[in-house]
Amino acid sequence: MSNTLLEYKCPCCSGAINFDSEAQKLVCPYCNTEFDIEAITDFNEAEQDGANQEEPTWEEYTTESGSGDWQSGEELNVYTCSSCAGEIVADDTTSATLCPYCGSPVLLTGRLTGAFRPDYVIPFSISREEAMKSFNDFMKGKLLLPKDFKTKHTTAKLEGIYVPFWLYDCDTDSSLRYRATTVRRWSDSNYTYTKTSHFLLTRAGSLGFDKVPADASTKMDDIYMQAIEPYDYSKMIGFEMPYLTGFMAEKYDVDPTSASIVANERIKASTLGEFAKTTAGYATVTPQSANIKILNGKTGYALLPVWMINTTYNNETYTFAMNGQTGKFVGRLPISTKKCFGWFGIIAGAIAGIGAIISLLASLL
Repeated sequence: MSNTLLEYKCPCCSGAINFDSEAQKLVCPYCNTEFDIEAITDFNEAEQDGANQEEPTWEEYTTESGSGDWQSGEELNVYTCSSCAGEIVADDTTSATLCPYCGSPVLLTGRLTGAFRPDYVIPFSISREEAMKSFNDFMKGKLLLPKDFKTKHTTAKLEGIYVPFWLYDCDTDSSLRYRATTVRRWSDSNYTYTKTSHFLLTRAGSLGFDKVPADASTKMDDIYMQAIEPYDYSKMIGFEMPYLTGFMAEKYDVDPTSASIVANERIKASTLGEFAKTTAGYATVTPQSANIKILNGKTGYALLPVWMINTTYNNETYTFAMNGQTGKFVGRLPISTKKCFGWFGIIAGAIAGIGAIISLLASLL
């Protein structure tokens, strides 16, 4: 038989607390806070519940829960990039093209098989001309961009591609605890006083989440895909083959169970952010425990529109992505080392000039 030492911690300062026989309460010797026995018991039980959270479970995505298999006449070609092995799909109207990920030629390898038919699609709203104009506008005003980038870079073919996303709907049931303080200061003729009050904040409630996206392609950069969010899901419609005409679609290679890990983190982060908004008015607020249960999880499969541009400059490839619905544009441009040193010299000179002026003023005072 093993003995377990049970120790209660102060919810305010985390110090060890003891039972005071005179007050008939638990008292913290460090911050002098008193607690009823029932309050500490409830607090410990809540802490234990938070430490033993169950992993969220999502309803399995199948052909029955989704829109089923590809229908007769919905035949798609599969293209494979010879350089990065990326796989894309397109309808019969698409001939040999360029890889939207690295700009290399892709080869037709066969018919698409063994893939879920999408439930939803958001059609492209941004034209090819508008996408290229956004790319040119993106380069304007970049002080550190090499002077010859606009004339010497080689732009691969601009590609419109439908990127696969898993979309997650769920509810959350949450209980959270925070340690908070308020500080009051005052003075008299002899001393300055500071009074710090400690509080235990409890919050509980439910939130609903609709269509939390998770990228279903390992070839697409998750940072880029999140950076071009959000999409307007009110414009999302049931998938039909004609929307793919003139565009390509990525073949998903991340299953909904694996992608749900990303969705779980986004849901939990959003939940923490919403509850944190309810703790305003304190000098400090420190999260202590959070028990977030994800309930009624359902999964959908959608194709979302993205314009991709790959540009080569000085033998290095630069990738840009644009939300094909809203026009939000992201990417990484090269930086001129010469311009960096030039701006550093200007800033250093300005700082030195300011220092000299301050020194001169100080000598005159």
